[in-house]
Amino acid sequence: MAVCGYAQNTSLRGTIEIDGSSTVYPISEAAASGFNKSYSNVKVNVGVSGTGGGFKRFTKGETDISDASRPIKDSEFAACKEAGVSFYELPVAYDGLTLVLHKDNDWVDYLTIDEIKKIFTTQGNAKTWSEVRAGWPEREIKIFAPGTDSGTFDYFKEVVIGKSETSLRADMSTSEDDNVLVTGVSGSPSAIGFFGVAYYEENKDKLKSVAIVNPSTGAKVSPTATTIEDGSYAPFSRPLFIYVNAKSFQRAEVRQFVAYYLQNAPKMAQATGYVALPATIYREGMMRCRAQAKGAGTHYLTESMEKRGGAVTEVYKSENLVK
Repeated sequence: MAVCGYAQNTSLRGTIEIDGSSTVYPISEAAASGFNKSYSNVKVNVGVSGTGGGFKRFTKGETDISDASRPIKDSEFAACKEAGVSFYELPVAYDGLTLVLHKDNDWVDYLTIDEIKKIFTTQGNAKTWSEVRAGWPEREIKIFAPGTDSGTFDYFKEVVIGKSETSLRADMSTSEDDNVLVTGVSGSPSAIGFFGVAYYEENKDKLKSVAIVNPSTGAKVSPTATTIEDGSYAPFSRPLFIYVNAKSFQRAEVRQFVAYYLQNAPKMAQATGYVALPATIYREGMMRCRAQAKGAGTHYLTESMEKRGGAVTEVYKSENLVK
């Protein structure tokens, strides 16, 4: 049987090293598990050191694939160039960064970006819920957040703070393990936290999600497959990625694994609580890999190393590829 153009080889052997985002981990782990059923002699190790931690290893050539819940940064791109690490950038799913509360929280019905700033930034620095909105109880806010090596932390910081001079407060309880955050929020009635939508879906018996006011429309929108895909869950919808070392891709087991990953990504994304990308994006990704050197690089930085933003269908185009 052929998978994405690559003939199945029952004698395929080797080891594939993956590390990075805890958000992308469920998808990559599902890919590793499914792949192993057909290729039992290929060992796929999937780590969870966070997006930043994963890129630190990837830029040194220590891993074959880096899971990332944000695009590569200019500093990481420069580190890859310095180390001679060429890569393929492959979007694999949509995620909706989800703010979560304890099940017993009966006062927060939605949050605006300004209210989120009151809770999470040093400028806002709200200590009690009554400081966030009039009429809310004078109960201490306990905050649980991903670690600073997490792409989810970076994305949240970018959305909430932008280029302002304030920063996220330092008295939050942080962890690279999203399960620790789930435990923290579910164990404290006045807590709030955030992570990818998949971990909320997995734990919605213990937590409740918060609707966010879309800054453009004023609508109160909850994270669902539909609102994440159509972008109305703004500004917290985002694509997730894997970055594949181009040298590693020359190995048969890595080529076969990446082909399996992209072919099955829509199904795996939905099964793990995320949202599938348009089919054209997966086809484009495989084309980047097959183009070899011509397909290597990032679409999310400009030639002058400025961040490129927008819908994945607009950004992930060959004319935006920067080598």
